[in-house]
Amino acid sequence: MIKLFFFILFFIVIGVFIGPFIYTVSAYELNTTAILLPPSAEHIFGTDRLGRDMLARILQGGQTSLIIGFLSATISSLIGLIVGILAGYFKGNIDKSITIIIDLFLTFPTFFLLLTLVSYTDASISILVIILFITGWMTMARLIRSESFAISTKPYIKILKIAKVSNIKIIFKYFAPLLAPIFLISFTFGVGGAILAESGLSFLGLGINPPQMSWGSLLSNGREVLDIAWWISFFPGLFIFIVTFCLMQIADYLQHKANTKDIL
Repeated sequence: MIKLFFFILFFIVIGVFIGPFIYTVSAYELNTTAILLPPSAEHIFGTDRLGRDMLARILQGGQTSLIIGFLSATISSLIGLIVGILAGYFKGNIDKSITIIIDLFLTFPTFFLLLTLVSYTDASISILVIILFITGWMTMARLIRSESFAISTKPYIKILKIAKVSNIKIIFKYFAPLLAPIFLISFTFGVGGAILAESGLSFLGLGINPPQMSWGSLLSNGREVLDIAWWISFFPGLFIFIVTFCLMQIADYLQHKANTKDIL
């Protein structure tokens, strides 16, 4: 079953980035004779209030959503990994300082922190990536910190320190492989969370601004005509659901494999 989720996610990602080269209909072209047309052979996902093809817009918007999701999750996971290792390996004052910073960030509800940061900027892909990784690294840091503590107490780590092996070598050669499963699990959850966060912000009108588009902004555009044109909100919402659901299933699978390996 997990292979199916990998395949679906891979198919959507490839389709979103390769699709516009095959399906060459413009995502921006207005057509006053094709306003709010339902799904058909000519317009597979229908058209919006300005006669624009919804399939072309979903492919274009999907690029924005996936770039924001994967890029912000990558950066936040790397920051969380570095911060967590520093806290768990060096301990002492470094750990106390990092823990205070993490707790300060976790004190604020993440989504409200997102709203606060976005309200002071004009949203774009780069701005949203920065905001999302600023608000998304703490969970990874806590997980890595906890595991790093456990690894640092292993006898062979203490022997390496006594032998004056460099800290960088110990971290990259002995810590990194053991922390890889946690990193992958947290990263997978992070991608899904970032896509949902961006979609939520865009749905509220605080995310991607026209003429750029994302699945969240496309979902928001269909609110006013939901009773007569269900397809405008349905298809972007469907893609958000499918991608995040596949990511959650993959994360659960990775977590199960990691836990099984620990038990064995």
